[in-house]
Amino acid sequence: RTTYRLSAAERGFITAHRIRKLYMRFFDVVMRGGDIEPNATIQFVGRPDTALEVIPTVFIDEPCLHGDISRIAPLLVRRVLQICATNDVAPPREVQIDCDYTARTRQAYYSFLRTLRKSMAGTPLSRLSVTVRLHQLSMPVPPSVDYGVLMMYNTGDVSDYRCKNPILSLSAVKPYLRYLAGYRLPLCAAYPNFQWQLLFRRTQFQAILHSEDLSDSTVYRRVSRGKYLVVSSRDLPAFIGDAGDDCHIRVGDSVFIKSPTAAEIMSVKRALESRRRHIHDQVIIYDINSQNIQRYNFQEYEKIIHY
Repeated sequence: RTTYRLSAAERGFITAHRIRKLYMRFFDVVMRGGDIEPNATIQFVGRPDTALEVIPTVFIDEPCLHGDISRIAPLLVRRVLQICATNDVAPPREVQIDCDYTARTRQAYYSFLRTLRKSMAGTPLSRLSVTVRLHQLSMPVPPSVDYGVLMMYNTGDVSDYRCKNPILSLSAVKPYLRYLAGYRLPLCAAYPNFQWQLLFRRTQFQAILHSEDLSDSTVYRRVSRGKYLVVSSRDLPAFIGDAGDDCHIRVGDSVFIKSPTAAEIMSVKRALESRRRHIHDQVIIYDINSQNIQRYNFQEYEKIIHY
């Protein structure tokens, strides 16, 4: 989200499941016109519950790592603290960095993390965490950080027509389990409660759609569980990667609904626990919104979060 506003249902979810932290995306850092700059800064409509610890999260777009990324470390710290102060958010104790770095950009990213840790000195920020994707488990651990959040979603290839569930599946996770025991950084796990609407033209991936009303029979016809056929062409918003764009859907295109079940999440959770005993001392659900929190029932959420 780019706006902080919790509905009554979302606040009720937080209370019911005894949630104590909100990881909140504050802004992205992107490369634009040859310069590294912030983008899509969060706007606050209301103040977060003071009982919740707000952890600002900043996404670093991987192309930024090809530039002088370390110089923005003190600017990032200042911007995070300014956003909190301006919006009456308690001074944060932690900041989290999210980046899909590769073997090629790892050294630049790790250098940035060291500089960021130094930039936090003398501020309320005392903890630094990072996201960790499955493919990053085979690399040396990020330096100067306190723990990592293992992202147990987006594990498959969204563009692969044959991929049963690109959000999360045990078969996609299994090849990486061998790295877990020896990964020398404290880890917790983050699990998905979202779904994707994937548009394909024959077998070619076109877009991830924005919460389309697939019950609209003038545009879509349900042909099987989780699959719809486009029966009327039109333009509509789409979401591909991190940029919004327009998408033209055509008669004959297919829309597939992809979403892991609670049982599938639990199977992955058990697989992780078998390799990493304390990985679920903290569990994160991504993400909280009124639609997603209805994806599973109360008991299923309790199992995912607390057991």
